[in-house]
Amino acid sequence: MIYVGIDIAKETHYAAVLGNDGKVLVEPFAFSNDLVGFNKLLKKIKSSDKSNIIFGLESTAHYGENLVFFLFKAGFSVCVINPLRTAALRKSNIRNTKTDKIDALTIAKFVLLNDVRLLSAKDIEHIELKSLCRFRHVTVRAKAKAKIKLSASIDVVFPEYRRFFKSGIHGKASYALLKEHPAPDEIAALHLPSLTKLLKDNSRGRFQMEVAVALKSLAASSVGVRNAGIYIQIVQLIQQIELFEQQIDKQDGYIAEFVSKSKSVLLSVPGISYTNAAIILSEIGDISRFSSPCKLLAFAGLDPSVRQSGKFVARATRMSKRGSRLLRYALINAAWNASLNNATFETYFKSKRAQGKSHYNALGHTAHKLVRVIFKLLSSNTEFALT
Repeated sequence: MIYVGIDIAKETHYAAVLGNDGKVLVEPFAFSNDLVGFNKLLKKIKSSDKSNIIFGLESTAHYGENLVFFLFKAGFSVCVINPLRTAALRKSNIRNTKTDKIDALTIAKFVLLNDVRLLSAKDIEHIELKSLCRFRHVTVRAKAKAKIKLSASIDVVFPEYRRFFKSGIHGKASYALLKEHPAPDEIAALHLPSLTKLLKDNSRGRFQMEVAVALKSLAASSVGVRNAGIYIQIVQLIQQIELFEQQIDKQDGYIAEFVSKSKSVLLSVPGISYTNAAIILSEIGDISRFSSPCKLLAFAGLDPSVRQSGKFVARATRMSKRGSRLLRYALINAAWNASLNNATFETYFKSKRAQGKSHYNALGHTAHKLVRVIFKLLSSNTEFALT
């Protein structure tokens, strides 16, 4: 076998080649992150038997994705390694030296010495979905931050506004009003028929004239600060939130289309939506990566942390939260929805609450049960059958 270790960088990568006996066949060399560089890499290997070559590289955000796709499409075996694992091998060197050339040799040596897992076609398929799901999560968080900033801005210029809209200031009618009239003085000066029509049209008739009258009176007596700069912020923050909502809707459409085509058995679980299914599938990748549900729990960071010293062993600990944050979020969310839509999960959740556990603690236990179900479904490719 030939083992190729690649140290990934933004523009220039380094590669080194080892033989089956650990002898360096090709000294570390640099190659560019483009087609010329990739062809240089293949020429340096000097072997026509693709089944005899394993490429190894560390997981380094997005920088290595194009190379992974290139090598996999060309028919080579590729493994992506957790940097924490190669770091342990790197520290075993007597001299504390770290360079791109040495890192390439270290990675090749790691692939030689360890039983690494090669990427499958399913892994490659899920890379695209994983990127989209993570971008959606970023967009959702940006929207949430914009909403918090909007609430803070309104509290300064119109502190009474939040109490008036008891159903929430982030409704369609509220946004339509603030985009046109962000200042209380403007709202107070509006003609009653105009304000009534604006509120009625954007609330499906829920807000009638009496609401408009009360809002005008409240705006006229507001103790808010007059600040033209904050008025601009309010309008633009609402525009940002609406843009984020449009983007999330479009992302959800792509995600639903992808998951529908895959015909995943996860969709048979009550409470797992297209979005949750996409996040779970993309973060897990090929389920064969995990030999048991416990390892899948640990990957999601849902496993309990261990506290032990001498004869003391903590009986109750918090979840470790050391794994994929997005996967953990999707599993907790799916567990809650499952407890609302399925008798088995509902009974299990309520039994934990009856034991005196808090809502989130009981939800964590329900997520454990859901992970075991997901592991079984994906491993056997069978649909959910519990009642």
